Amino acid sequence: MKLKLFFLMSVLTTGAACTREPRLYNILEAANGEVSSVLKLTSDTTEVYLTDYFPALEGVDSVTSPTLDITPNVPTWERFAVRITPDTRWLNHVEVWQGGVSVSIVAENRTRRFDPQQAPFIVSEGYRRHEVSILADEGIRQIFVLWQNVMLPKEFVKRTPHGFDILIPAAAERYDRSYLRAYAANEAGISNDLIVPLSKRVPVNHISQLTRHDKHTFILYSLMIDRFYNGNPDNDRKLNRPDVLDKVDYQGGDLAGVTQKIREGFFNDLGVNTIWLSPITQNPDDAWGLNREPYTKFSGYHGYWPVYVTVVDGRFGTEDELRELLDEAHKHDLNVILDYVSNHLHIDSPTLKAHPDWITELYLPDGRRNLELWDEYRLTTWFDQHIPSLDLERAEVADPMSDSALYWIDNFDFDGFRHDATKHIPLSYWRMLTRKLKIRHPQRTVYQIGETYGSPELIASYVKEGMLDGQFDFNVYDAAVWALAGHDGSFKNLASALQESLDTYGYHNEMGYITGNHDRPRFISLAGEALRFDEDSKAAGWKREIGVGDSSGYDKLALLEAFIFTIPGIPCVYQGDEYGVPGANDPDNRRMMQFGSYRPKEQELLDKVKKLIALRKNSLPLIYGDLIQLQADEDVLVYARVYMGTVNVVALNKSRHARQLQVEVPFDGLYLANLRGNFGNSATVRKDGITFLLPPLSFEVLTPKNK
Repeated sequence: MKLKLFFLMSVLTTGAACTREPRLYNILEAANGEVSSVLKLTSDTTEVYLTDYFPALEGVDSVTSPTLDITPNVPTWERFAVRITPDTRWLNHVEVWQGGVSVSIVAENRTRRFDPQQAPFIVSEGYRRHEVSILADEGIRQIFVLWQNVMLPKEFVKRTPHGFDILIPAAAERYDRSYLRAYAANEAGISNDLIVPLSKRVPVNHISQLTRHDKHTFILYSLMIDRFYNGNPDNDRKLNRPDVLDKVDYQGGDLAGVTQKIREGFFNDLGVNTIWLSPITQNPDDAWGLNREPYTKFSGYHGYWPVYVTVVDGRFGTEDELRELLDEAHKHDLNVILDYVSNHLHIDSPTLKAHPDWITELYLPDGRRNLELWDEYRLTTWFDQHIPSLDLERAEVADPMSDSALYWIDNFDFDGFRHDATKHIPLSYWRMLTRKLKIRHPQRTVYQIGETYGSPELIASYVKEGMLDGQFDFNVYDAAVWALAGHDGSFKNLASALQESLDTYGYHNEMGYITGNHDRPRFISLAGEALRFDEDSKAAGWKREIGVGDSSGYDKLALLEAFIFTIPGIPCVYQGDEYGVPGANDPDNRRMMQFGSYRPKEQELLDKVKKLIALRKNSLPLIYGDLIQLQADEDVLVYARVYMGTVNVVALNKSRHARQLQVEVPFDGLYLANLRGNFGNSATVRKDGITFLLPPLSFEVLTPKNK
């Protein structure tokens, strides 16, 4: 399949001047309005795979740059590697040529010393007809503006007394969704990235213009099928073995149960729009693993021990029931993403019996067993003796395994994947899988989010247009847990972690921000001090009944949820966190869901979460706005989100004392006068700032009165 280029020629008239529009086009692999990732140059020489940025690329005539030294490298099956040496400029771009036209990759020079306090900031102020106005700090030396992946020439970007006016190309009229992007730099560093979604040739200006296929609108609900709801008792098959405690046996939740809750309006009433299903593939019929105190083996109720990777586990349902779930979800305007395991197979898998050489070595050269060596042998370590890791660095293993993942997209109407154990799988596998996805389904929205514990640099290495859309940001989650539940936690540290993520993944990232997950102790039990940070949280769940503890745990969980629903990225609620399920770590964090009959504090929390989700869904600044941090100290965090001159302001107070806050909001062009609170707390709005009076353990979200 050759790279398809669509050449769009037109003439624009602005005032008396007649400007010839550049040859603009959209590349087939950037289906559904997706745009290339930003290239971060972090060393003197960087090896770059062009398919990380244009994953369906089949060939290029040349790769050039006005400022960078580019040397072609030996092509591999991962396609078109080049070596890039940065110059002294903060902002550069790489041009990928075919047939006399080019697309561009923005390249940020991160080898220079960056001064975030002095770096510029840009926000969208509004638009007039086909021009977008940007407010900007003084002293900007460079500005790059792209429509899709095309660098706009300088005549499309006009400097104004307060920033820049950007002319939207006439070619945008042909697209229901495309994007303007802007990047700026001064002497001290690089600005935030700015994004403006377009509907035809005008910016998106009302929430009704968005659909469930716009990835930035995703709000995930993570559920474990076996622990959610039993809709079909006929498929219940507990192991009922004396060596398997009931807590780790099957509880009967199934696909039919999820479908029933979709029909009953559970997800729509809560407000989420994307269901993350735990793995559905066939797991073993017997027990594996071992916990010694108390003594028990485990069933595969969680789904993470695949025996057959293209078969629905009969304890969860049938293929027809899966299709019914997907159809019902889409009728209710819900996405469904599938948790998929690529890293390993169960030792009894017929695939492994047919290909015993497909796994990594269990024994290391020094005689140790390669078990749970997560960082030392990241790409080869086994999770347990009964689930060998696949040697996915070999193309002959990665190719059929990526086809197995694609089976679920080819044959079922899933909207994406949550990928298990992402960092334990080589980059080459993700390039292969995503390339196949883009080529086979060029017009389909498929969101891919990974799971990696590690540094922002490691996490970001997997987040590119040619690999994954995002990963769960556990570094921000850990900072939030400690800030809100730790005895000496600080919002300063949380603000710093958030800023590092924005600088790493961008201000309009599609990373996941969680209330919790199936591998961590429940936040509410840490916050209420029913569970200690310094104890073994897995063992605690076996030794005693873990509750909430102090009722302040509910208020702290509400603060965490207020945070994740108002920052950039994709918020994700783990089942039960909307009303405050307590618990230790696995398996105690996987209790059966409760529907209704909530206690007063649970209902109060649920009502707040529903309101937060409604605000998120109905606020363009909370979906697409750039984030400006306004204040952070030990107990208080305040920030603004800005889109098209509309401002939302979020204030969090985690102390046990009331706090009065006075914050200033930068940029004279932003209109604050019509802001109102949503959670009953005092906020006085002035022309240039806001005074909050926040009770203990409370938050406020200011949004425009007419929204």
